[in-house]
Amino acid sequence: MFGEIAGWYDFLNHMLSLGVDRSWRGKTVRLVSPQDSASPILDVCTGTADLALAYWRASRRMSAVHVVGTDFCRPMLAIGNKKCRRAGAEDRLVLIEADTVSLPFPDGVFQIVSAAFGLRNVGDPDKGLQEMIRVCRRGGSVAVLEFSMPRIWPFNVLYNWYFHRVLPRIGQTLARNTQKAYNYLPESVGRFPQGEAFVQRLRDAGLEEAAIYPFTFGIATLYVGKKG
Repeated sequence: MFGEIAGWYDFLNHMLSLGVDRSWRGKTVRLVSPQDSASPILDVCTGTADLALAYWRASRRMSAVHVVGTDFCRPMLAIGNKKCRRAGAEDRLVLIEADTVSLPFPDGVFQIVSAAFGLRNVGDPDKGLQEMIRVCRRGGSVAVLEFSMPRIWPFNVLYNWYFHRVLPRIGQTLARNTQKAYNYLPESVGRFPQGEAFVQRLRDAGLEEAAIYPFTFGIATLYVGKKG
């Protein structure tokens, strides 16, 4: 499914969110920022590497910081690699084909482990979260940026109509695919735990200081926890 829409993925992300998705990634990098140059940063479910590139840009002042992006979809990574080359990021940003439920890294390597709009797509999200925590170093941060449903009336009513009725039709019309990827999007968001329910997942997995940061009236939410 993701391979079929890879060529349209960036364009539709920016168009359907009116460009606000860029600011969400920027806020994520500012709220969960690189702390030193001794440890690398990992972005799982990296897709076309937007968040990985945002971390690379944020860490350029720390010349030794390396960023790694992983994803199980080769066509997405191919586009991500082109973007990395255009940005001149190949020296400190590498993309690797890997499944989030079985990351090819030893324990306690990364100062930040992030996932943007991807953890809900993992076959076993809890196992994916456990892997993210495993490869995070002690004192490091795990950050999960995900779609969520706003609760403020009447914005929630309008957004619910757009998200379930308009967005899938536009996405499916432009990015023609046999898997109905843009019908899958609202369905997967509806199934994924949100707010305090997901914060409890972070705590149950062993993370400390779990926090919630809603963006744009709650359309997206950043969840952050520390590895003690």
